[in-house]
Amino acid sequence: MTEAVKLLHYLSQKNFQKSNMDTFQQINSGEGRDYDYSQDHCFVKLSSNDTNGTLSIVEDTLKPGFFLPRHHHKIMTEVFYILEGEVEFVFDDETVLARTGDTVTIPPHMWHAARCERGGKMLTIFNQGRFDEYLERLSHMTEEQFDDSTLMQSIAEEFDIYNAS
Repeated sequence: MTEAVKLLHYLSQKNFQKSNMDTFQQINSGEGRDYDYSQDHCFVKLSSNDTNGTLSIVEDTLKPGFFLPRHHHKIMTEVFYILEGEVEFVFDDETVLARTGDTVTIPPHMWHAARCERGGKMLTIFNQGRFDEYLERLSHMTEEQFDDSTLMQSIAEEFDIYNAS
C-alpha cells in the first residue's frame, strides 16, 4: 500500500468517528469554497470544519511559475496527489519530481518547498490541518496586512505553517 492509501485507510478507521457530518457530501468539479490567488486557484473539497479539524482536502490548480517557499508543520501531514503536470518538491537532502498520478506524502517536521514551472493541478489532503481555514483567513486580508511580515508569520503559525527565516 502506498503511504497515501495507508493514511486514508487510517483516517477512515479513526478520525471520521469525530466527524461533524451526518450525511454524505458531494462537491462537483469546479465547485467548493473558491480561492483564486496570484500563484494558484484552490477549491476546498472537504472542510476541516466537517471533520473537527482532523482532515481537509483541497483541489489546487497551480499557475505557471508557482512557488511555495520552504516551510514545515509540527502536527500536519500533507498528501499531494498530482492530477496534471509536474510538481517539484524540494527537501533538505533530495528533490523529487512528481508527475501525473504520483503521490507525495510529507510527515510533520519535514522541511519542504514546492514549485511548478509550467502549471498543473493537484489534490492535497491535510491530516490534522486546517488549511482551508488558513485560505479563508487570507481571503479577508488587505494588501497592507499581507505586507506585515510579523502578522503573516503569526497567522501561518496559528495554522501550523512554520516558514524558514
